[in-house]
Amino acid sequence: MSTHRVLLVEDDASTRTYLEDAVSARSELRLVGSVGTVAAGRDRLAAEPVDVLLTDLGLPDGSGISLISEASAKGGVLSLVVTVFGDEEHVVAAIEAGAMGYLLKDQSPGDVGRAILDMIGGGSPMSPAIARYLLRRMHDDKSPSAPDAPKLSDREREVLGYIVKGFTYAEIAELTSISPHTVSTHIRKMYRKLSVHSRGEAVYEALQLGIVKSDD
Repeated sequence: MSTHRVLLVEDDASTRTYLEDAVSARSELRLVGSVGTVAAGRDRLAAEPVDVLLTDLGLPDGSGISLISEASAKGGVLSLVVTVFGDEEHVVAAIEAGAMGYLLKDQSPGDVGRAILDMIGGGSPMSPAIARYLLRRMHDDKSPSAPDAPKLSDREREVLGYIVKGFTYAEIAELTSISPHTVSTHIRKMYRKLSVHSRGEAVYEALQLGIVKSDD
């Protein structure tokens, strides 16, 4: 069984320990680095192959958002935020930088481990409070002058709603009673209509344009 290499960047010693435990508890994951600064995280990203970046945002020498941007630029590195910051500025900036998931620091090690594996499997895990906040904010803030949303079919809109909620392709196929191949086809069409290239971008555009509403 292949293992996915995880780099952890967290400056608080006790939090770092519980996140290390979350990774170590999963046989599918292997911790390749555990550091406490942006500089150390940048050095590890440059020095060795990494599949997942698990990072805090508030670090002693800067923001984890800069690491997320660098990880996204490398290609093939998925970024999951674990932080106390649930405000608009941090959440939106992290998603725009390329974060594929966003968790607040109220998760159990088991929850964090599952979130990492969900993200690897194609999901976009978010703490419920963050998901509700984003949906509510994007819905409430959408003004008449906002760009028109591209026209999606009912099925594409349904699949997009499940993507925003963090479901994997296999789970979406089961929930909609269609094949995984058909799910992938709908997603490719959505990406083209939304002019995006990843799940994270699709989630952001869906919320920004109000395609998915808070009561969906």
